[in-house]
Amino acid sequence: MKILIVEDNKELSKSVEEYLSSEYFICEAVHTYSDAKEKLSLYSYDFVLLDIMLPDGNGLALLNYIKSEHISSNILIISAKDSLNDKVAGLEEGADDYITKPFHLPELHARLRAIFRRKSLSGSNIISFNEIVLDTDKVEAKVNSVVLDITRKEFDLLLYFLVNKNRVLSRQAIATHLWGDYTDNLSNFDFVYQHVKNLRKKINIAKGNDYIETVYGLGYKFKA
Repeated sequence: MKILIVEDNKELSKSVEEYLSSEYFICEAVHTYSDAKEKLSLYSYDFVLLDIMLPDGNGLALLNYIKSEHISSNILIISAKDSLNDKVAGLEEGADDYITKPFHLPELHARLRAIFRRKSLSGSNIISFNEIVLDTDKVEAKVNSVVLDITRKEFDLLLYFLVNKNRVLSRQAIATHLWGDYTDNLSNFDFVYQHVKNLRKKINIAKGNDYIETVYGLGYKFKA
């Protein structure tokens, strides 16, 4: 999952980025309202960690921008403010959760996972389709009850396909989702093909069906 951290405290931002990266999140960090708005206009993110007090603007105004532009990112507000009014305002404007500084990084991680389960997995850590079953807590994939020997990237790729069934996903969209925005400047995305090929092969070994359709010139689609 890809996260945009919008936090003006650079030390806190670095700590959050390092911790979440160790938990296999793809993280991008900005420290101002204007930089955050530019990132959101160019790239897509699964989550935005949003500080309310920014040096050149207000986080709630950025939240309004996200909603007005129909940006689908989940929003977790992080702020030093602990008043009930700020919490209520953020949640009423469309934030998915609110955490107050100082906070423990494992709690932040748990809240992000809870939001993802609630919004993308119907509240469960299990996502399944026919013979394929993924456990996001164990980071385990099974096909016909056989545990697949797959890498973390292959697990995340399969999860991305399952959450986006019947949608055409471009190679660039897959690359930025799994490796970050720096892939935007790459001349080609052949490495995506190799990961898809490896995933298909391992599903086939477990006698699973090949639901991943190559859409020539565009990318891939998981056929449901």
